[in-house]
Amino acid sequence: MIGKVLEIDNETINVILDDGINQGNLVNQYLIINSANKLLVGEVINIKGKNINAKLIGEIIDNEFVFGVINRPNVDSKVYLMAKDKIPLIISVTQFDDSKDFYLGMNPVHDIPIGVNINKFFSQHYSILGSTGSGKSCGVARIFQNIFYKKVPPLDMHLCIFDAYGEYNKAFSGLSNLNPNLHFKAYSTNLENQDSLIRLPAWLLSVDDLALLLEADKPSQLLIIEKALSLVRLFKSNSEQVEAYKNDIIARAILDVLLSGRPASQIRDQVFSVLSVYRTNELNLDTLIYQPGYTRNLKQCLLIDKTGKITEMELLIAFFNQFVLEDTRRDTIDEYVTYNLMDLDDAFNFALVSEGVLKSDHVYDEYNTLRVRIHALANGDYHHYFEFDHYVDRDTYIKELLMPNGVNIQIVNFNINYVDDRFAKNLVKIYSKMFFDYEKELKDRGTFPIHLLLEEAHRYVQNDNDVNVLGYNIFDRITKEGRKYGLILGLISQRPSELSETCISQCANFIIFKTTHYRDTEYIRKIIPNITEDIVKQLKILQPGNCLAFGSAFKVPVLVRLDMPDPSPNSDSVDVSSEWFSRV
Repeated sequence: MIGKVLEIDNETINVILDDGINQGNLVNQYLIINSANKLLVGEVINIKGKNINAKLIGEIIDNEFVFGVINRPNVDSKVYLMAKDKIPLIISVTQFDDSKDFYLGMNPVHDIPIGVNINKFFSQHYSILGSTGSGKSCGVARIFQNIFYKKVPPLDMHLCIFDAYGEYNKAFSGLSNLNPNLHFKAYSTNLENQDSLIRLPAWLLSVDDLALLLEADKPSQLLIIEKALSLVRLFKSNSEQVEAYKNDIIARAILDVLLSGRPASQIRDQVFSVLSVYRTNELNLDTLIYQPGYTRNLKQCLLIDKTGKITEMELLIAFFNQFVLEDTRRDTIDEYVTYNLMDLDDAFNFALVSEGVLKSDHVYDEYNTLRVRIHALANGDYHHYFEFDHYVDRDTYIKELLMPNGVNIQIVNFNINYVDDRFAKNLVKIYSKMFFDYEKELKDRGTFPIHLLLEEAHRYVQNDNDVNVLGYNIFDRITKEGRKYGLILGLISQRPSELSETCISQCANFIIFKTTHYRDTEYIRKIIPNITEDIVKQLKILQPGNCLAFGSAFKVPVLVRLDMPDPSPNSDSVDVSSEWFSRV
């Protein structure tokens, strides 16, 4: 016994120490308060002379710690210092099971290893936060190394890391040296490494994916994307009929103009405008139109006479009508059609004509923005990421990523360091949606769990415009629904205040390293469930490599010192002095 309860104030108690008790090392120690046959637990907050101020945190029931305060001790209740062998009841797992738990690190206060239940941590979304240089990357690497360094490693893990700087190759590339059944696969956006280049087949891109890729900002733009997708599949499914399909689209658009009843000059100008941009070998301004006795090109047939009319209007209508196809001839779509961004670019051109947007400058401008973007994408360096040399459907593509030739790849690393932030953000969203749809449609739900780990998550998981355009944000949807399907999101960020509020509020577990920016600490205080003022204060003074871990996998918030990873990720600060004085 070290003393007795002197005062009780809601969830705190004041304890008077017995004579001869050394109070120097009692701060942050756990106390057992024996009161009316109940064993209450408190944590020492501060000491003033012989008085201890402690916070009540829970109760020992049937030799198990239960977090939460219902009962209060009586005045004069005896107070004991919790024995070291009992402290794991509070801050760790009581009996470490190598197949169900993983080692996180050491608690520096009590010098006790912290074990965490795998299901309680990794079956729910989690966040790893902290200022730059606080040890996040090393912490992430060490956590998963601890799991892979087990006697029986997780051979059926599926971890996809979206690596903002290419840091994690160094930490995980040697997995197979630990166990020949462990594998690491790296994909990159570095165009110089064609063998490991990220390649996502263009034909797997849905309407929503293209809306993200082309940065659509209005729901109405989805219509033209949907039309372009239907046309590209039509064109590529019937290569011999492509010209006929294109002629049909042009002819219908021009017939709308010819029959619009507008002044002849407007009709002529609009036909010129259409055929100057959208043309085929058979339909263009130089196409010859044959009549008995003479031949003229299409331009000449658009001449306006003295009365202000197009004299050959009937001839033009008859000419274009011969290119209009019956709808029944346009139904054949190849189930295994393949195409690239150049094909999509072509389809967008004809989608604009097909939808009649040329009649309205406002609508044309709205849709043409997407056409300009797909054209730039198809003709720029980024088109390489959407080229694929053989047909695969979505499920096969995912299997080839995670289990090529039946060999399970435990960690797949996507290095997105070589593209700009906007493209990287959209690429991460597209992959995340693909994984979500795959998991959601599995016949046996939750039998193929996939973990997505987003480095610099604040770049991608934001409160953006997706909800207004698509009706949802994929990361919000994953954090709300993904857990039950087996898609788990891990967020790594140095700026939690820039993260989506929905996503971070849906995280069940948090590992937070030193965080100093007042906006981030305030955001953490407001958004994260069950966080206390004490935790927020501690976040500002943590040493590098130390973190506070709390959430559903932890009974109480616990201070953890993580071991250095071996090997470490490539996340060290630049050695400026060595570079400055390299010739000394």
